[in-house]
Amino acid sequence: SVLATLNLLSIVDALRAMDLVYVTALVAAAASGGVAATPHQVARAAVAVGADGVLVEVHHQPDKALSDGPQSIYPEQFAEMMDEIEQIAPVVHRRVPRGIQVTTAAHSWS
Repeated sequence: SVLATLNLLSIVDALRAMDLVYVTALVAAAASGGVAATPHQVARAAVAVGADGVLVEVHHQPDKALSDGPQSIYPEQFAEMMDEIEQIAPVVHRRVPRGIQVTTAAHSWS
């Protein structure tokens, strides 16, 4: 099946699905298909291939998170990742909606 559990797609699945029919393709950045990659790398690749969305776990203390800690990124890393994918999106005729306030103890981004 092209669709993964909970309708989440790996990058490979997203490409296959987008070639077959129009579906909303969400890529789970921590699910790198067995390839050792950071969520940043997977998110950039997902946007570059035209995925409709990227799912990323964000936690201010990943080592103390009750679930998904090892695959979580810090809020600062999330803000950096969003800046990176915002630069890639126009190349594939996409845009990254901004407007979510991300606040950490040291910084605040909008």
